[in-house]
Amino acid sequence: MSGMGPGGGQGQGQGMRFAFDKNNTRGWSLMTAEERSTYHDRMLAAKTFDACKAIQVEHHQAMEARAREKGTTLMAPRQNACDRMQARGFFK
Repeated sequence: MSGMGPGGGQGQGQGMRFAFDKNNTRGWSLMTAEERSTYHDRMLAAKTFDACKAIQVEHHQAMEARAREKGTTLMAPRQNACDRMQARGFFK
């Protein structure tokens, strides 16, 4: 899943493609398609780095709990999406 940055392509860092998928999103396989879409939309709608981190922490906690319930472990994050989004100019 990929989408445009905030603002639909206007301004610095906006309009850039940013993917959230099975290769870079913790708990991807534990989420429904609707949950994946919601997480993707929430992350791209974050206006600040701190807001992004809050969404990410909430998501990671939920996915860790879900993984425990299912007796599985989550993959370790390869990269931090909020750090990457900040580096690409998504946040002011």
